[in-house]
Amino acid sequence: MTKVLALMAVVAASLSVNVQAFEVEGKYKQACAACHAMGVAGAPKAFDAAAWKPRLDKGMDTLVASVTNGLGAMPPRGLCMDCTADQYKALINHMSAAK
Repeated sequence: MTKVLALMAVVAASLSVNVQAFEVEGKYKQACAACHAMGVAGAPKAFDAAAWKPRLDKGMDTLVASVTNGLGAMPPRGLCMDCTADQYKALINHMSAAK
């Protein structure tokens, strides 16, 4: 019985992790594309490396602070209220890379 309960706990934990896994492209489309796809209100256009370069030159910590606290027309936390700092970094890296 103990082995069955332990196995069930492992299965439940792995399902929970899979459900909560962060998928950068999906989160970009959900939370970032509304402004960054077209460069709305001065937002750097997604996948335009030249538009992102001056921002990246300030450092990732500065960019994450800007997202967290809001900057210009971008509200605090952008449109991703549940993102962590590491997830913001992944989103910034995703959007700042040329396609």
